[in-house]
Amino acid sequence: MMQRRIIIAAALIRDGDGRLLLVRKRGTFAFMQAGGKIEPGETPLEALVRELEEELAYRPTRTEAEFLGVFSAEAANEPGHLLEAHLFRIEGEAADFTPRAELDEAIWIWPDAAEELHLAPFTREHVLPIARLMPPRGNANLDP
Repeated sequence: MMQRRIIIAAALIRDGDGRLLLVRKRGTFAFMQAGGKIEPGETPLEALVRELEEELAYRPTRTEAEFLGVFSAEAANEPGHLLEAHLFRIEGEAADFTPRAELDEAIWIWPDAAEELHLAPFTREHVLPIARLMPPRGNANLDP
């Protein structure tokens, strides 16, 4: 039997120190990236902008959201479904993001400390490894 797919846009949001913003949506247990399902007719970026505005009162510009790729993992909140996530990177500061009613919790955490949390498979398998390898955007162009 083929798994049903859930196609989402999600954000790897980091502050200037390299901490990640993880959220826990209302009525769920796993921490994950902010974002959500891509609606018919939406591009992944359009879905990301809509979801971040709904969840965090934040509206990224096209240049602030850097596309990182498409990743697959088991869906955290819908058993038997495969998540296909269009992942974008956003650099910001905690004051830029205001959690809204759709979220039960939003935390800033160091990537290595996140392992202690109950994480969505996509976050554990893909986002944390990417975040650990990625320098903050402000340092990306420095020569070693």
